[in-house]
Amino acid sequence: MRLTSILVRWNPLKYVGILLGCLIAASSINLFVVPSSLLTGGVTGIAIIFYFLAGLPIGLQTLAYNVPLLIASYRLLGKKYTLDVVIGTVMFSLALDATKFLNTMLPVDDLMLASIYGGIFNGIGYGIVFRMNGSTGGFDILGAIFKKYYSMEIGSVIFGFNCLIVAIAGVLFSTQGAMFTLICMYVTSQMTNKIIDGFNRRKAILIVSNKATDIADGIIADIGRGVTFLNGEGAYTGDPKKIVMVVVSMTQIAKIKIIVNTVDKNAFMLILSASEVMGRGFTRPNRQNVKFRTDQKINPEVEQRIQDALANKGDD
Repeated sequence: MRLTSILVRWNPLKYVGILLGCLIAASSINLFVVPSSLLTGGVTGIAIIFYFLAGLPIGLQTLAYNVPLLIASYRLLGKKYTLDVVIGTVMFSLALDATKFLNTMLPVDDLMLASIYGGIFNGIGYGIVFRMNGSTGGFDILGAIFKKYYSMEIGSVIFGFNCLIVAIAGVLFSTQGAMFTLICMYVTSQMTNKIIDGFNRRKAILIVSNKATDIADGIIADIGRGVTFLNGEGAYTGDPKKIVMVVVSMTQIAKIKIIVNTVDKNAFMLILSASEVMGRGFTRPNRQNVKFRTDQKINPEVEQRIQDALANKGDD
């Protein structure tokens, strides 16, 4: 019973995801970064430096250098997170040495391509690990600390710390290698942020109009997206305002604009970026199942105007 409880609490699929991320990142390092005499960031970057200088195993070094950071993680991020970090660090360290054979299989001989693709796959691997609330150790721990206490992007924090690694690379090796390493690190940080935030990008739209009800009904009926009313007040006039809030996909923004412009040309509309939208009502409902308010049906005249405007969209 106790073993079953532990397995349920640990969620084995989470650790499968962490292992997958570690394998992707480690394979990228051995396939693109090391053969091109580039570096990665953090503790692994330091390990690669000593690998070039003395031939020491990258994975074993990474594991050893993480000990003080794991102590900091235990004190600042808690026991459970540190346990995940220990697991991720061990997985990543083993994966680095296990995929060492990829050193001889460099698929490209161009430094720019190697830095870009190395950064992409590094970011994918690290991003998967972070999405599973894990860590590969090293500067990832520092990134998690800054994210928790200062709400900063993990990838951006790591990139900042890694500037030191770039400087070391420039001194020990070549300026060109340092510059391509910087490109690789930048791509890694951006891809890490993308994976963490999710590619499920949406737009949150706020609409202020005296015809908010008609606009909301048009969005529900013609786009099939749920709408929420927010209560507002004009700061100058003191008049109460109904604010329409809706979250839509990128492809639906044009239809929203047509509906708003058709119902009220003087409406104020604010479009904001949103990521990883979750919750009931975001999946598109069947229009015939939409239940309107009991106090008012959609205005037939307004609906006809909207339909005509949407039908003429392709003629613009």
